[in-house]
Amino acid sequence: MSSIADHPLRYAMANELHARPFPAVAAPSRAAYLAIKPASNAAGRDRDADRAHLIDLLDRFGAKHPQPNATHYFGTIGKHELKWESHTEFVTYTIFGEGIAERPFDAATFAVFPDDWLAKAPGTRVTSALIRVEVAEGDEGLAEKAHEWFVPESLAISRVIENDLVIAGDFRIDPAGHMRFAVFARPHVGERRIGRVVQRMCEIETYKAMSMLGLNRARDLGPKMGEFDKRLTALLEDMRSDACDPAVVLQSLLEVSAEIENTIAQSSFRFGATGAYETIVNQRIAVLREERFSGRQTFGEFMMRRFDPAMRTVKSTEGRLHAMSERALRAGDLLRTRVDVDRSAQNQELLQSMDRRADLQLRLQRTVEGLSVVAISYYAVNLVLNVLGPAEQSLGISKTVLTALVTPVVVFLVWAMVNRIRKHI
Repeated sequence: MSSIADHPLRYAMANELHARPFPAVAAPSRAAYLAIKPASNAAGRDRDADRAHLIDLLDRFGAKHPQPNATHYFGTIGKHELKWESHTEFVTYTIFGEGIAERPFDAATFAVFPDDWLAKAPGTRVTSALIRVEVAEGDEGLAEKAHEWFVPESLAISRVIENDLVIAGDFRIDPAGHMRFAVFARPHVGERRIGRVVQRMCEIETYKAMSMLGLNRARDLGPKMGEFDKRLTALLEDMRSDACDPAVVLQSLLEVSAEIENTIAQSSFRFGATGAYETIVNQRIAVLREERFSGRQTFGEFMMRRFDPAMRTVKSTEGRLHAMSERALRAGDLLRTRVDVDRSAQNQELLQSMDRRADLQLRLQRTVEGLSVVAISYYAVNLVLNVLGPAEQSLGISKTVLTALVTPVVVFLVWAMVNRIRKHI
């Protein structure tokens, strides 16, 4: 025994791969299938309510309960076998019973689910189906049965698993409210193989139904997306006008962008789930390894003609939403560029205005400097005359002459002093 410690989830992760084994279904037999999903917030539903609903059904037959927090269950209820599974958005119930009813697709098998129990289901029916399993040594009579049981226009029938079985269905809801599927097994086919095929058919129907919820969401978004496109186009037209107010356009653009992003957020889970369910449908059909039966369309061809266009619509809607978001971002970038250009022009005008003001200020400064030279010279001349006043009489020079001699010298000295001070500043 190794002494290394195991990861706490090692066994849980390994057992998860084997947690949901395929049922063993003998031929002839019958099955009833039911998938339940809350109308809203299915991924965040109360899973304890799902288990309580299951336990309510088990208690009516005195059957054993599932393990706490179980996501799957297989057991006996009365004369039937029950398979229960909990998925991300829905739970499924499958009833298996031995033998087949004399009347094809008799809803008596579905009656194992009591009416009052169905009424208390923590959700709504996504789909339900009746499955009839017969033994068929050859192909004789299979086409006639398929045309009698199903709508010929929608009938899909094919050989699967190297012609070990023939499956048929029309993906239409019958008067009792159920889908119908038929499985014709060769005598040598084992119970496990039949069970796998029955399980695959139930999964194809369930994930097909879940995928179609995305189409409904896409159709609901059509008018809203048209409105988004109209508003974005109008805003882009306004941006081309020289008279547009960038602030008003920006506010409108922010409102549209916020609505688009909110729509994307509300739709992302459904569109993402639709893509995952579509992949599962195609994978489940692929593993059946279909071959054409009597020139009729196969399940894969039915999906290609009826199911794939719906899925392309969903993808187109999702892509259009993201394209609108990117368009709004580009419009915002264009508007930002325009605002930057306008701001640059305003800044250039401001700089030019500042240059003019600086030039005026320089001229004023030079004018003030010139006036200051005159003012200082005036007081300096008076000061020098007062100093030389005694020499006026001793030298016999009149005050007028003395003023004429002193003034140029003083003005020159004052100008030189002011000019030197200005150069050192």
